[in-house]
Amino acid sequence: MPKPLPRRAVALAASVVLFSATAAACGDEDPPDDPAAQQLRWADCPKPSAAEGGGPAPSPLPDGELWQCAALKAPLDWDDPGGDTVDLALIRARTSGPPSERIGSLIFNFGGPGGSGVTALPAFEGEYETLRTRYDLVSFDPRGVGRSAGVTCEDDEQLDRYFQQDATPDDPTEQRELVARTRTFNTACEDRSGRVLPHVGTPDAARDLDLMRRVLGDEELHYFGISYGTELGGVYAHLFPKEVGRAVFDAVVDPTQDPEQGALGQTRGFQRALDNFADHCTSQVEECPVGDSPQDVQDRIARLLRDLEEKPLPALFPRELTQTAATGGIAQALYSQDFWEYLTEGLQQAYDGDGKLLLALSDAMNGRNEDGRYSNVQAANVAINCADDKPRYAPADVEARLPAFRAASPVFGDYLAWSMVSCTDWAVPGAADHPEVSAPGAAPILVVGNTGDPATPYEGTRRMVDALGPGVGVELTYRGQGHGAYDSGDPCVREAVDGYLLNGTVPPKGTVCP
Repeated sequence: MPKPLPRRAVALAASVVLFSATAAACGDEDPPDDPAAQQLRWADCPKPSAAEGGGPAPSPLPDGELWQCAALKAPLDWDDPGGDTVDLALIRARTSGPPSERIGSLIFNFGGPGGSGVTALPAFEGEYETLRTRYDLVSFDPRGVGRSAGVTCEDDEQLDRYFQQDATPDDPTEQRELVARTRTFNTACEDRSGRVLPHVGTPDAARDLDLMRRVLGDEELHYFGISYGTELGGVYAHLFPKEVGRAVFDAVVDPTQDPEQGALGQTRGFQRALDNFADHCTSQVEECPVGDSPQDVQDRIARLLRDLEEKPLPALFPRELTQTAATGGIAQALYSQDFWEYLTEGLQQAYDGDGKLLLALSDAMNGRNEDGRYSNVQAANVAINCADDKPRYAPADVEARLPAFRAASPVFGDYLAWSMVSCTDWAVPGAADHPEVSAPGAAPILVVGNTGDPATPYEGTRRMVDALGPGVGVELTYRGQGHGAYDSGDPCVREAVDGYLLNGTVPPKGTVCP
């Protein structure tokens, strides 16, 4: 799979525990003849459901305004707009500026696929307060996510066992076990969510975006897409080029790659980020507690993972830190340089025989909260990826490609290579080898890449610009670490993005920050 690891919103959650969401399900009212004619019923936001991670309702905005939530009724099947409907959960913060300065709504997608925008927007609102001076800030749970007809597969106890499995098999017996467990999970998705699985692909979500634009009363879609949100934005631009307003793509998914190429690119990206972590740790004045040199850091991590395959560590009873969980926890911590301190501490603990922190990081990636409840983030991730991605990979395909993955990363190679079997016996055929994002005639789209991004490697930035077509993509480079650029707080990036979204000022092509 090209996008098997966590989204930006999960990676930057408070502490190391996944934060929560809020939203709606399948429609039970008669839809209007024209879905765009419906009136949204905005009200105070409820507490998130268990599928969205639980937790309290969003806190008031800095000026005391309350967040508002609503449900948008969309066709379940866009090829049958008069048929069944699905309720899509929306959240908004109304503009803080004078009405005369208001541009419209700025719609966010924070990535995944599978991430809840209804949760992520309040969690990160402080980063976008400047944009709120001229926009209503709006986000949503895409179809298949949270309460937007959220895909469900296995229950919490089953998921605990699922995420403890050996996801890097070493022999034919272990391969058969991995495929069997994957097949069991996927069958559960079909049994519990079969009605929506054919309709959770990215083109469906792009059509939902256009309906959202019209119902919100905007002539153009003003959009901020992060990580997978850049793919969604690109597909929207392809389908509706004339409706693109001011749009920013940050942490860019490479739209030219098939699932194998995407997984291999991520393997290189995470290894690059791990290299940067090791270099940073060992270059400080104080002694690096997890290695004496960059190579020593890498060697010790590799030994830890080998040891965990034979003997998992005690962690959060009754669960143990397995090789798979440790690899996921390390990857999770590489999503933000702010998390490097957790990675250092987690590795120290693991070397001392305690797996708690690395397992907590892995839990954050998988959507497990402290109460042992899982959001549906991983179920939605699999469902959307499998709806989008046409290729289906068998163990023999993975084995043939393992040398390239291992060469790209001795730590993450097997982990990401074997993730390609995630769509084994999926109930719905995949749509294409890669998304179509060409958008001739669209307004300029600011495409922002981070040179140190692990999950959406920087090389995809230029490829997105080229794929959008001449005169559409405007490339901006951030020389930094972590997943994404705007959330880094870099003044150069903020000035460029804010200047475009607030004033329509397109930065010079090839701008480099800082």
